[in-house]
Amino acid sequence: MPADARKTHMRIFLKNLANNAKQGSLADRLRQKRFRLFLSLIHELPRPIKIIDVGGTGLFWERMGFTGQPGVSITLINLKPSAVDYEGFTFVTGDALDLKQFGDQEFDIAFSNSVIEHVGSFGDQQKMAAEMMRVAKKIFLQTPNYYFPLEPHFLFPFFQFFPLWLQASLLQYFNLGWYNKVPDRKKAIQICLSVRLLKKSELKRLFPGARFYEEKFFGLVKSFIVLK
Repeated sequence: MPADARKTHMRIFLKNLANNAKQGSLADRLRQKRFRLFLSLIHELPRPIKIIDVGGTGLFWERMGFTGQPGVSITLINLKPSAVDYEGFTFVTGDALDLKQFGDQEFDIAFSNSVIEHVGSFGDQQKMAAEMMRVAKKIFLQTPNYYFPLEPHFLFPFFQFFPLWLQASLLQYFNLGWYNKVPDRKKAIQICLSVRLLKKSELKRLFPGARFYEEKFFGLVKSFIVLK
């Protein structure tokens, strides 16, 4: 098989493995298991339950098969509009770093799935964590593990350990993961900077006193679930 064909087959294989939208993929199985854990936690809480999904979309809840339960209201907050047609769901345009439209402890649970790694610097991640803890009594947050060998967005081994100039150069000349190659240097740099994976030690700083669940693949920690 020619080298280019092998690269294409490998890229397709990795994308299928990491594709949350593909039923039965590794990412889908982990997400479903994660959501079952979340459901077990809210099952223990008395109704009514108010949930805020920071960075969430209606499509996520639809894919999880959760389109509403009696006594459960869910507020989705995101920079990008998201259509929500299910009873009990509300969408609000807003910034995860500043939830000023919500009061202290207004929600029972602040939920977030694969968002905090996209909000910017560690300082920005601190702002998001602080706002989640301010507006809700409990936290359920998932984020990929910095030390997992395969970077989950660019699907390139050890990509997160490379210097920025090398990351951008690779993206300029190759299709990587969910991104087609970006010839423009500045845009390539911006995309690379749009992902900042977190280490467990950093999550402990963001959410002091929290419990952590580890999602594993072949014995390696793929991502963390933060419960507080």
